Amino acid sequence: MRRHALAIARALCLGSTILLSGCHLALFDPRGDIGLQERHLIVLSLGIMLAVVIPVIALTLFFFWRYRATNTRATYAPEWAHSTPIEVVVWTIPCIIVAFLGVLIWRTTHSLDPYRSLPSSVPSVRVQVVALNWKWLFIYPDEGIATVNELVIPANTPIDFELTADSIMNSFFIPRLGSQVYAMAGMQTQLHLIANETGSFAGQSAAFSGSGFSDMHFETRAVTDTQFRQWIRDVKASPLKLTRNGYRSLAEPSHGYEPTVYADVDPSLYQGVLHQFMSTTKLGADCGPTMAPLHPLIPAPHPPVQSP
Repeated sequence: MRRHALAIARALCLGSTILLSGCHLALFDPRGDIGLQERHLIVLSLGIMLAVVIPVIALTLFFFWRYRATNTRATYAPEWAHSTPIEVVVWTIPCIIVAFLGVLIWRTTHSLDPYRSLPSSVPSVRVQVVALNWKWLFIYPDEGIATVNELVIPANTPIDFELTADSIMNSFFIPRLGSQVYAMAGMQTQLHLIANETGSFAGQSAAFSGSGFSDMHFETRAVTDTQFRQWIRDVKASPLKLTRNGYRSLAEPSHGYEPTVYADVDPSLYQGVLHQFMSTTKLGADCGPTMAPLHPLIPAPHPPVQSP
């Protein structure tokens, strides 16, 4: 019976290993400088905490064995209540670890701030991101082009993301490149990433946003500078253009939206999405007080009433 139980246990272990062989921890296989720093921070923090957890578990098991009822050689001291050396150890070591982690987190919070620009001798590429239901819109304002569910970036070049959402709050995340950041309607967040090598990396939404959440993924392709410039020329040859009316159709909820490229984009489209929930008195110079709303559910703003 014992032999059968051992064989079953071995089979379960082997089966689990085979099933887990298909798993891939993207966070521990980064391809960008921010991702590398975050992996180092995770591993270092884990190692420091395990330096406490492992000895505690080992000593707990040792005490169970050492002071079991059947061990007559163990010292029996029912009146024992205090030991200065033990107090020093159990308080000093955690205090040192907490202080070290506090300094480490304070430093990395500033160095890995998603709003902090990445130092580089190469000019950065700007990408404006709009989270839609349930797809991602990427606008390249300096090139006048846009894509849906496809992000192409040059390798070894800082990418400056500006993010907002059309309605529901979402989370923009490319695990192998680094930090995630939220995209919220009526607000703009920022993120700075860089790919250290060419390749294809999965991008996704890291915040549940409704029935089409599982479709909110996109491919991030890091290419060479030459390939990036050629890709821009190819996109500009597309017959599709993203106008305000086209955006209204694009913003409608959809599932499994295929990657699409637009050769021309309304220059004020992103600012229009960002400010679409503001009143006419707050639109200012960015959008103009008589600008038609981008969201199909919001009524068009009326012009201000002039006093007689």
